[in-house]
Amino acid sequence: MSTSVAPGTTDTPADDVEPSVVTPRVASWRELATSRGALIAYAFIFPYVAFFLAFRIIPALYGIVLSLGDFSLSGRFKFVGLENFTRLFQDDVFWHSLQVTAIYAVLAIPLSVVLSLFMAQLCNRTMRGMSFYRALFFLPVVTSPVISGIIFVWLFSGGGPIDETLGLLGVELGSWLQHQVLVLPALALVAAWGSFGYNMLILLAGMLAIPPDYYEAAELDGTSAWQRFRYITLPLLKPALFFVLVLETVKSFQAFDIIYVMTGGGPARGSYTLTFMIFDQGFGYFEFGYASAVGVVLLVITLVLSLIQRRLVGGNNS
Repeated sequence: MSTSVAPGTTDTPADDVEPSVVTPRVASWRELATSRGALIAYAFIFPYVAFFLAFRIIPALYGIVLSLGDFSLSGRFKFVGLENFTRLFQDDVFWHSLQVTAIYAVLAIPLSVVLSLFMAQLCNRTMRGMSFYRALFFLPVVTSPVISGIIFVWLFSGGGPIDETLGLLGVELGSWLQHQVLVLPALALVAAWGSFGYNMLILLAGMLAIPPDYYEAAELDGTSAWQRFRYITLPLLKPALFFVLVLETVKSFQAFDIIYVMTGGGPARGSYTLTFMIFDQGFGYFEFGYASAVGVVLLVITLVLSLIQRRLVGGNNS
């Protein structure tokens, strides 16, 4: 028995009818910014933003203003334009301080990054008691820089443990902190010791985020541990490594507390960095405008170096 089809209709099964697609409504930017979740996020980030503005951005802008004038202890401000910068670039002490800072940074940054990377790779394994070792390696970060400096003054002093150990090997160096050539390597060692724990955790977090399937596939291909580290770990660790590099660059160019405690800028200005020059000019000679000019130059140097590192290391797509 045949079925009739009405004129003007097609004989199409009901299952072949394509359902209508409902386009979801996209919330506007204003709705997202004023939503309940956004307001909760604002409440959490407000203290940090306020702290950052009050103790970072506003002082930096005020320092730029001070660098363009002559500020006395009486509160009198006299605008002098670029006179402080002209005087600064003609000052031999400034160029010496810049050289000392550059040498210190060249020593401290690679040493700290390499040490942190090595310790992160060492802690990136599953074994009994590893949590204890990770906490132990983090202890230098929470140790007071003043206490650390006092301890290392004794360690690097003439007749101290380091000097006696080298003496057994036939090397007589005396006090590292009283030697113009050895004082910056000593300070770089102390800086690396104090910061490697924090950097290690950052790099370790980046390593733990790498999918283990990559390493398993590489092992099946017969690669060595060094090849896996070079071709898998390092490329995928670039964002964390960039963060550590920028952090160490800023810390190296702004190092002050350890230098103040251990050497006081000596011997014979062998550790007289730009930050120490800022302190000396501002609170020693009370030339706040001139000291602010040094700070502005230091800010520009740090910013340029960070941009260069962003270009060279950057993220995954750099």
